[in-house]
Amino acid sequence: MTAHARLPLPAPPPPAEVAPAACAAHELPGLLDRFPGIELLSLDCFDTLLWRDCHAPTDVFAALGGVNPFQRVHGEQRARTVAQAARGVHEVSIEDIYRAIMPRAAEAERQAAIATEIAAEARHCHAFAPTVALMRAARARGIGVIIVSDTYLNPRQLLDLIARSAGADVAALIDRVFCSSTYGVPKAGGLYGKILPRLRVPPRAILHVGDNAGADVAGVAPFGVQTVHLRQFSAASSRQLRLESAVASLIGDGPAGLARALQPHRPALSMAEAELRSDAAQFGHATLGPVLFGFDQWLRAEANSLAERGGTVHWLFLMRDGFLPMAVHRACGDPVRAHAVEISRLTATFASFAQDTAILRHLEEQRGIDPAILGAQLRVPGATLDRLLAGRSRGEGWRALHAWCRQPANRQTIVRAARDHAARLVQHLRAAADPAPGDTLMLVDLGYNGSVQSLVDALLARDLGVHVAGRYLILREVQRSGLDKRGYLSEPHHDPALLNAMTANVALIEQLCTTARGSVIDYAADGSPVLAANAVSARQSAVRDAVQQGCIDFARDATAHAVRAEDNTQARIERWRAANAATLLRLMFLPQADELAIVSRFEHDVNLGTGEMLALFDPAVAREGLLQQGLFYQKGVRRMFLPAELAQEGLATRLAHLVTARFPMLLAAPDFADDRGTCPVILSDGHDATRVDLPIRPTHDGFAALAIPVGPGRMMAAVPFGALASHVEVHTITALPATEYLDSRHDSAARTQVVAPQLEGITALTPRLWHCPDPSGVALLRAAPVDAATNLVILVVFRTIV
Repeated sequence: MTAHARLPLPAPPPPAEVAPAACAAHELPGLLDRFPGIELLSLDCFDTLLWRDCHAPTDVFAALGGVNPFQRVHGEQRARTVAQAARGVHEVSIEDIYRAIMPRAAEAERQAAIATEIAAEARHCHAFAPTVALMRAARARGIGVIIVSDTYLNPRQLLDLIARSAGADVAALIDRVFCSSTYGVPKAGGLYGKILPRLRVPPRAILHVGDNAGADVAGVAPFGVQTVHLRQFSAASSRQLRLESAVASLIGDGPAGLARALQPHRPALSMAEAELRSDAAQFGHATLGPVLFGFDQWLRAEANSLAERGGTVHWLFLMRDGFLPMAVHRACGDPVRAHAVEISRLTATFASFAQDTAILRHLEEQRGIDPAILGAQLRVPGATLDRLLAGRSRGEGWRALHAWCRQPANRQTIVRAARDHAARLVQHLRAAADPAPGDTLMLVDLGYNGSVQSLVDALLARDLGVHVAGRYLILREVQRSGLDKRGYLSEPHHDPALLNAMTANVALIEQLCTTARGSVIDYAADGSPVLAANAVSARQSAVRDAVQQGCIDFARDATAHAVRAEDNTQARIERWRAANAATLLRLMFLPQADELAIVSRFEHDVNLGTGEMLALFDPAVAREGLLQQGLFYQKGVRRMFLPAELAQEGLATRLAHLVTARFPMLLAAPDFADDRGTCPVILSDGHDATRVDLPIRPTHDGFAALAIPVGPGRMMAAVPFGALASHVEVHTITALPATEYLDSRHDSAARTQVVAPQLEGITALTPRLWHCPDPSGVALLRAAPVDAATNLVILVVFRTIV
């Protein structure tokens, strides 16, 4: 690939009859076996020998400091325009570029800026290990090695960059370097014709390898040189990396000196995709693999820091979500004290009730939760709970449970059971890790609030004499706990709005990181966990296992394919952290069709003391929401994995959801679509009739919604469709509680009723296509009555045809 963004290129030489060869990344080390008689190996530089840690060459410009990316791009374009006009050449040097950027600066100042750019390139470049292996194979056979690159650097600068990025031993494998800036033309414009006389090797005895088919094949093969096109990525991987780069622009700037759109996982993705055994393994390798590898690198640095406190640091992976992070950790090299421990929100919550004051506080904090779930968490006897909740609404049931718990004798029963439970939980940790007083328990979990740690931190510190440190993949505390909690993706690295967006769709990550075991619900006297039944299907478990294997395979070889001269630990962590944020955000908000096909039948276990299982996503629900409300449907909707449900609705809709989730915006429904006029609806209660002009709001795919308030269902509405159009397509006519119209939940459909229209002056050509020849034609709509406290809306979703 070229080292810069290009203006239009000169025409290449006339094409010859060529049968272009190609190879995948993993085929590079043995490539010479396919070309006997080669005397000289010619290599493109960027994206063939040197790979950047970022997506595009211009991404490095974010790391320049004194020169901003816009100035750098504009300066190069300006330099090329001047060179074309003044000298009739397209190629320029980096000195030309900086003269265009800094026309009034002293030469010393420009040279310092050039040195800064080359240093930034050196920090963000590495050699691709398979290409280095090919170079070593050539040298072992007595074959020379040259670099032929389209670049604004000169040969000395480029060779120095290779040495600084990949090491002097890699640079020493190279005999000569040829750069387009020296000759004024790129490879696609005939560069190879200018350097061939200098090589003193017959063209057919030269093998040129590069990633750009236009430059490295079409631009070189016409001169009789044998060429191979290096296919870096499949179409699916290219799309994934492109979308990750796009999403990175919404995350914000990283630490000073870092490029944007960092992607250090590129070499591992390129090497493995042709050899992975299944789509599920590919999914795990390309998405979860990079994220959990980066997480593990950070955890190791955190453990080293915690060790400075004294005592032993015990890695405690909280099951079930900690299962895959633990497997990745072991694949990367397992310290002695890494343990799987079974502590769930359910068991941690009950252990906290050992303190009497925690019971009523928990009820107050969980006021909106189903009181049946709260009662199960408190372990209220089943018969008692049935009596408290029988015949009561959710709010009434909560108040009855709260009143029961206010009785000291009732709380004391809970407190005694909770203290015994807490002692068994502590025994579980003793059996798992055997910590000594003064040791540190590093709780490792996905996050996202560290609720388990908040509930058991004081208990473990008191009974075991240890320090408790929570280390999470994502951390965004809803309340400041004051505890030792840190997150890989957290403040101060990311703003709260971004962290909220990242945690909005975590159900997918949770289901992919878990294990085929039920959640812990209690402990035996010896501390062994008592597990609930595993409610996840065998098919889902098999898919998850394949995804996890791909993830583990990535972790084993994550850095094996990048040859670096040096790599500072903190710089490596920051590089992977920036990349992982984009990977996660892309997966959560722009999942691809092939990824969703893998998890299409996944269910999510709620794990709140019930056996409730919810479908991870249902595109039909989102389709209905969009048709009913338009883009405003996305604002505040409560779904398990909404972006997956929007995946079939086009990139514009999906990006709108991502942007509004990423950046807090005080938008209202009218901001998403202008009104399409009004419709005069007649409302009648059987005695009086009233005309109301209701807005027709455009929604999605040309449809519009008409929301008609009818109270508890006693009102009849007459809608004059004949006055709107001669033909109308009616998608749905439903009645639902008014409070839920703009407040979608996963169970809203249970309270929605279909309204059967009575047509007057309208002919139904099909159940959904109506002919309205008479402008006075109306549809009479009436919802079935409901309780007097529930106000209904009749929602008509339609579009006019003529």
